Amino acid sequence: MAFFDTDIKKLGFGLMRLPRKGDAIDIDQVKEMVDRFLAAGFTYFDTAWAYEGSEDAIRQALVERYPRDSFQLATKNAAWIRCRTREDAIAQFDASLQRTGAGYFDNYLLHNLGENRTHFFDDFDLWDFVKEKKAEGKIRHIGISFHSTPEELEEILKAHPEIEFVQLQINYADWENPAVNSKGVYEMARKYDKPVIVMEPVKGGLLANPPESVREILKSAEPSMSEASWAVRFAASLPGVLVVLSGMSSLTQMEDNLSCMKDFSGLTEDEEETLERARTALAKIPLIPCTTCNYCAKVCPESIGISGTFTAMNVYTLYRSMPSALHQENWLVTGHGKKQAANCIKCGRCEMACPQHIEIRRHLSDAAELFGQKKA
Repeated sequence: MAFFDTDIKKLGFGLMRLPRKGDAIDIDQVKEMVDRFLAAGFTYFDTAWAYEGSEDAIRQALVERYPRDSFQLATKNAAWIRCRTREDAIAQFDASLQRTGAGYFDNYLLHNLGENRTHFFDDFDLWDFVKEKKAEGKIRHIGISFHSTPEELEEILKAHPEIEFVQLQINYADWENPAVNSKGVYEMARKYDKPVIVMEPVKGGLLANPPESVREILKSAEPSMSEASWAVRFAASLPGVLVVLSGMSSLTQMEDNLSCMKDFSGLTEDEEETLERARTALAKIPLIPCTTCNYCAKVCPESIGISGTFTAMNVYTLYRSMPSALHQENWLVTGHGKKQAANCIKCGRCEMACPQHIEIRRHLSDAAELFGQKKA
């Protein structure tokens, strides 16, 4: 595991949200960002087969311009996207090699395991495939990215000791959020001694613009430090974290990340106390108290995505970002084959099953109005 023993700097360049010029990725700006990133001593780049245009962009901006041993490149296989056979899934690996021109991948991840997505990797026997590619030298390290519960992560880690690292969504806002449970999945990875790569440390950009009560706490503690930098440094301070990925889409964002991470050695005790106060302030914002136990879903005759709807509502309440709320609703409700809030028939069975005694029907009605939904 030589890569994991190197003294790699902890900031990684996430390539999912690259700058654009019109509809196309702005390659010239990406080149400038790559140059600045490497010049500051950072070397880890993270793309994926599913990130449209990203693998081609990093070939042009990085692979064709720098020696292959001067950086680490990771990409991912999303076997649950339009794959009907093992050959379809394997074709993603071949496409990634061709698009990036990298010759090999330092880290190759099975992408977004959890819930109804994990079985595709089992069905297509991709575990043996990635081990074969590692033996051939086309993959240096095998990992997974994961979005689900600590219990499901444990099942996967027990079944697949070949997993060398885990990529997890970790940020201070989601640390104890029952819908994400960053702390729980992080602790499970630590239990199995798996190094962690962090994704979404700024929660898709939301923590760069947190609620006013949180912003006031962070700014009073350190006026010159950006809100986003607090989020990145929180994740980087956790033991066992190899790299914190930041999906940078401008030179301004990159310079901010570089400035806070170039000589970073961990949060001070005062900084940890500041973030604890920030989490406390977030907890005081009135939200729908859903714990995602999904007892309601088990009795709903219309298969409404109740907990997913409430997560989306809470995102809007916290950050006042309708695009982010709609993204959550699309992913957690329709993306999981559930019906939207507008389809509620107000039978009340959900409320009888809810251990939190939530007025589910009222909140679903509010959600349907907020998101402009009509009954299917």
